[in-house]
Order: sequence, then structure tokens, then C-alpha cells
Amino acid sequence: MVILGIGGWLHDGAAAVMRDGEIVAAIEQEKVARQTHAGGLPADAVDACLTTAGASRESVDLVALARPVTTSGETQFNLRLKEMFPNARLVVVDHHDAHAASAFYASPFDDAKVVTLDRRGDMRCGAVWETADGRLRSVRDYYSPDSPALLYSRVTELIGFGGNSEEHKLQWLSVRGTPRFQPFFEKVLGLDGKGAVSLDHSYFDTSRPTGGGFGDRFYSETGLPKDEPLDDATKADLAASIQGAVVEAVMQIAGEAERLCLAGGLMMNALLVAALEGSGRYQNVWVQPAAGNAGTALGAAFHAWHHTLGEAKSKPLDQLFLGPAHSPEETKRTLENCKLGFTTMLTDEEIVEAAVERLGDNQIVAWFQGRTELGPRALGGRSLLASPLNPYSAVNLNEYIKRREDFRKFAASVPEEDAETYFEVGDNAWSLATVSKVKPEHKKTFETALLNDDHIRVHVVRRKENPLFWALLKAAGRKNGLPVLYNTSFNLFGEPLVSDPRAAVRSFYASGVDAMFVGGFLLEK
Repeated sequence: MVILGIGGWLHDGAAAVMRDGEIVAAIEQEKVARQTHAGGLPADAVDACLTTAGASRESVDLVALARPVTTSGETQFNLRLKEMFPNARLVVVDHHDAHAASAFYASPFDDAKVVTLDRRGDMRCGAVWETADGRLRSVRDYYSPDSPALLYSRVTELIGFGGNSEEHKLQWLSVRGTPRFQPFFEKVLGLDGKGAVSLDHSYFDTSRPTGGGFGDRFYSETGLPKDEPLDDATKADLAASIQGAVVEAVMQIAGEAERLCLAGGLMMNALLVAALEGSGRYQNVWVQPAAGNAGTALGAAFHAWHHTLGEAKSKPLDQLFLGPAHSPEETKRTLENCKLGFTTMLTDEEIVEAAVERLGDNQIVAWFQGRTELGPRALGGRSLLASPLNPYSAVNLNEYIKRREDFRKFAASVPEEDAETYFEVGDNAWSLATVSKVKPEHKKTFETALLNDDHIRVHVVRRKENPLFWALLKAAGRKNGLPVLYNTSFNLFGEPLVSDPRAAVRSFYASGVDAMFVGGFLLEK
């Protein structure tokens, strides 16, 4: 049984292929089309997934489509799908049903409470779900515009970032502020302590299309200057305040539970996930790593498998290397077509040894190996790497290569068995979906990556999931006594994560990266 899941029609489109209850391929449209936040039918992602899964359009048995699907006529759209997949049954899945399925059925749990939250889907902006006999049941729905995510986006715009695109910047800025406006934002959210959210729209002004659309009452009660720039300290305090208010809102919405599963765009917030993990209210917290619109492609496939076909079992999502891989022949052909000089390495040992040597020489290394990761975070397949022992790694990565704000810190990748030596890690550190703490005796070593006094983004690397990257970390440990590398995504200037060798070459030569390992080929400047 081959199921094709499609999600993110309006933006952040993606596709996923499930074979007999297991996700075997998944990728976002933006990575293969090189178009940020791509919407529409993700045809390039569909073809990439089918090729990766060894399937054809004719072999697809069921197409599961997550709403919303189109802003134009649905009949014509359905005819197009029928032409593309002539032997497939079509199933349409509600947006938040898909989010919930991606959270629960992809998790390792047999039962859990599920919370989904985003700005908007099909009228719903969130829901709370319970599970029984392997099935999801919505027990409370939240309808747009009463969404914590909407207020978070409005404050993102107020601070000066892009709404519905740069909320991640507000998240990281929040660690530098004091939450002095948090009680006010909780009042605007209309929290009642029992899980209700009812935004007070008297604080908004529809005639103000910029700055979050806040009205006179908002400025009067906060004391903020209207139509004047905010200073950096106030911006940080606003970020800390809305972050704290949204954490409180999600805590109230989730209530009590032994196991909690999360999805929806709001759950991309790693500080929120860390707060839930550390709250003591839940035995286990699991967030679907591609929690935004792209993840509904996974959810549509899972929902169709369990609810449409009535199957009881599916394979949990325990790794994210689900995108295309590129053969040595294909990679070599790309390099030669670009008329590039390169060194060929025939074994993994050669690759690792050469990479460790350059990292030890304080070089920044691009690491392009295996299949592309699903989701926005680099996990050692499409990464830029640096040694924590390099005192200039923070400046090199953030200012000269990524050209981004200094409060947006990179992650520390560490082998699973070594993580506890240096860090206190949460359940979701394997996917970089949470934030961890550095142990006091190692704060000096990782000071350039610290978010605040002791918090740090940690990526726990499991050998079975990524053996080559795990071997690189181990080799770095043998070389210099520290099996940890700084890791940030291999993309530049707001572009999508690189997926194919040609995109990798372009980013490498447009940046200050010193060396690139793409498969068994080494390129140096």
C-alpha cells in the first residue's frame, strides 16, 4: 500500500510517501524548488519523494491531501490530481486532523494527549485530542482568530520582524529580556486558567496594517510609544513577555497528562517545548519535528492509514533523513559540470579524518552527506560545522557566513552516549526541537553558543540514525578530547536548506566556508 501525503498548499508545501504504514520519504517543496515558503501543489517534492521511495505516480494507491488545498476551484484541482495519479483514491484530511495525526501516530506512544496550535487552518487554529484504541478524538477545539500563535505573530511584527515568517527570531530574542508585559499579554489572550483562549480584539486596530495592528488601547495600557521606534531593551522585554504568556497559555490548554504530543506551527518554538519538558507536569513530551504546515503531509498519510484504511499499527517516526540522496556519479558529474577541482575519498574513514583535521585547524566545514533532513533544522546531513575550541567560531558562523543576529545561536551536536557528560538534555534533543542546559563545569567551553546563563541548543546524535556524523563527532573527541561540534544549517541569506549538490556548491562558493565535504568529494578554497 503506497500512500502519498500532500500538505502546505497555501505555504510551506511538502510531500511524504508511506509504504505499508512506514514513512519512507518526505521533503519540503522549498528545498527542491529553491523557493522559500513555497505554496501550491508541491509537484517537485512529490516527484522527489516518489523517486526516493522507488515508486511511480501510477503505483500510488491513495493520495491524502491536508486542507486547505486551494484558493481556486476545487473541481479542476481534483481533475489534475486524478490525471497525475490515475490509480489512486483521493482522501481529504482536515488541517488540524493532519497535525494531530502527525503528532500522535509518529510518536512512540500507544496513548497520549495531543495538542495542536497554529495561526489558522480550516477555521480551527488548534485542538486538544485524546486517544483511545489507537484513534484520535478531538475533545476541545479552538477557532481562528482566538489563537496564541496569532498574538505571537502580531508581537513579532511589532518588534520589527516579519509576521508568519520570522517568529523564530522573536523566540531567540526573548532570552535576553524581562517578561514585564507577560500579565498584560495573558489578559489579552483571555486565559481563564481552565484552557480557554479568547483574544480581546479591542487591543487591535484593523486600520493599522503594520506593526502588528495594535490599537490605541494597547499603547495606552502598555505605555509603549505609538508610531515611534522601540529601543532594543523594550523589544527584548516584549519578546520575553509574549514567550512567557504563550507558554502559560499552552500549559493551560494541555492541562494534565502523562504523555503529551505536539504539532502545529506554534510547536516549532523550541523554548516552549523545553518549558513543557521541564514543567514536571508530563512524564513524556514528544513534538513532531516538522510541526508546521509541511508536517501535515506526514499527518495526512498517517491519518489515511489509520482512519480511512482502519489499520491499527504504523511505524513511529524515529529519524528525519527522509529526503533524496545523491549518488557519487551524480555528485561527480555536477562538480565536473561546474568545472571545479576536488579531492576524491574512497572510504568513510578518509572523509572523517580529513574533516577532523580541518576542524582542528579552526576551519568552517560544510557537511553534505546522505539524505536530506525533513524539517527546518540541520541534523548532520546538511550542516555547517565548527569546533567549539575555535574562539572565533561564533563570529565566523553568525556574522561572516550566516549574516544573522548574534542572539540566534547555533547548536552543539554530541553523541548520545556522551551527552550527559556536558549537558542536561530534553526528550526532543534528537531533533533539535527543544533547548537544553550546559553543566556548570563546561559553561566556559560552550560560552559562545549559550542562549543565556546556561541554556544551549543541543543536538543528540544517535549512531543508528546518522552513523557517519556520529563517527565524525567521536573522531573529534579522540583528536582534541571534546566529542562536540557546533552545527548550524547549510543555507545562506534566508535561503532554504540545501538539498542537492548544485545548491551546495552555490552556497559554498557564495560564503566564507573553508571546505566542503559532499559525499566522498572534498572541495577547498
